[in-house]
Amino acid sequence: MPDGRLTLDAPEVRHTTEELIIPAMQLAFARLHKAAFGVATGVAGALLMGGITMACLLVPRASTFPLGLLGEYFAGFSVSWKGVAVGMGWGFLVSFVAGWFVAFCRNLALAVSAFMIRTRAEIEQTRNFLDHI
Repeated sequence: MPDGRLTLDAPEVRHTTEELIIPAMQLAFARLHKAAFGVATGVAGALLMGGITMACLLVPRASTFPLGLLGEYFAGFSVSWKGVAVGMGWGFLVSFVAGWFVAFCRNLALAVSAFMIRTRAEIEQTRNFLDHI
C-alpha cells in the first residue's frame, strides 16, 4: 500500500449456469401488475384520443377525417374542445380496461403454462418409481 490505495485479493467467484439463469427467468416471467398496466395503457389511450381530436380541430386537412362517428360509441364525444376532454376520458377508460384484461390474460397464460411444465416434470421424475421397488 505504498501509494495509499487499498487492494484486496479476492478469490475468483464462479457461478453455475443455474445461479445465473434463475434470476433472469424470474424477471422475465414475473406477473404483470394489472392495475399498473391498465393505468399505463389508459394514459396512452387518453393522450392518443385527445391528440387525434386536437389534430382534427387544428389541422385543416384533418377536418375531413370522420372522427365524429366515435360519438356513436362514446357518449358526449364530438369534434370540439369539450370533445377533447370527453374523448380523453373515454380513451382512458377503454384503454384501462383493455390493458387490465391483457395483463390478466398474460398472467393466466403464464400460470397455466408453469403449472403444466411443473406437472410434466413431476410425472417424469416419478415415472420409474415402481421399477425401483
